[in-house]
Amino acid sequence: MKLTNKEFIKNIEKKYTFEKNPSVAVAVSGGPDSMSLLFLVNAFVKYKKGNLMALIVDHRIRKNSNQEAKYISTNLNKNNITSKILTVNQVNVSKKSMNEARNNRYNLLTDFCIKNNFLHLFVAHHKDDNLETFLNRKIAGSDFYGLKSMSEFSLYNKVCIIRPLLYFSKDALLNYNKKNKIEYINDPSNFNLDYTRPTIRNFLKKSDQKTIKEINKDFESILFYSPYFIQMIFEILLKNIIKIDSKKIIVGLDNMKNLNEINSENIIRRIYQYLFYESNAPRSKKTRILISEMKKLNFNNFNLKGMIVKKNDDFLTFLRKTV
Repeated sequence: MKLTNKEFIKNIEKKYTFEKNPSVAVAVSGGPDSMSLLFLVNAFVKYKKGNLMALIVDHRIRKNSNQEAKYISTNLNKNNITSKILTVNQVNVSKKSMNEARNNRYNLLTDFCIKNNFLHLFVAHHKDDNLETFLNRKIAGSDFYGLKSMSEFSLYNKVCIIRPLLYFSKDALLNYNKKNKIEYINDPSNFNLDYTRPTIRNFLKKSDQKTIKEINKDFESILFYSPYFIQMIFEILLKNIIKIDSKKIIVGLDNMKNLNEINSENIIRRIYQYLFYESNAPRSKKTRILISEMKKLNFNNFNLKGMIVKKNDDFLTFLRKTV
């Protein structure tokens, strides 16, 4: 599929459902990826007679981040695109890591969307990003579910996150920008080899075509089989639920103890996502600690990222922590 406004609009309407005159937000860094997405979504919004808000995050990691945000906002105003600068609280900037910056960014973006009634947030991750995520998670030892990497559609803080560019390469986005004379800036952190992702990006750039082909084949295999794996996890969960409502899920303890670690971990993730209405599940390390604790005779309760897991006779109760 060609990356044009017309084809993008056609694809978006086919895959997703929006309100009659959609109000959508786009996360904009000012780089080539987010700028191409912004102009594509802007064409869609104009076609649907909706409302678009470009959200720029001042992450406060670099000294000139505020000036960058203002520069991007000024540039968007020249193109008649409404924008809002969201500034990360300095208290939340301590580690200055990529993961911390990501969490700060998504929390700010989704909080704004909730407060201002934006149901959908567009994010500019593309095919190359997803391949990098796949390699990053493979190095970290992620399981089958984690290796499928980013999804086109997910929930974060009850906001619908849409990544419509996952099947387009970086080159396709650059060509779109060039053809449409779209200006953009480059983020220096994208070239900082102290971070894992830029290191992986650098590795991919220097790899020969045979290596790239093998990595892509491996990743595509994961994408093909992951829906079957997810379906299996849901079927196992549904067969073992004793009781379910909006606040808690009760399952048989013996059944959970007899599952292998991978299946147990993914079932716990699905339960967490159901109770907290989000796709951002707890990390594997703490989930595996819970699985280990559940098998002990003296297991009583466990707090997994705000989800309380209690043992009652031969049952396990999963519920949201009450404040």
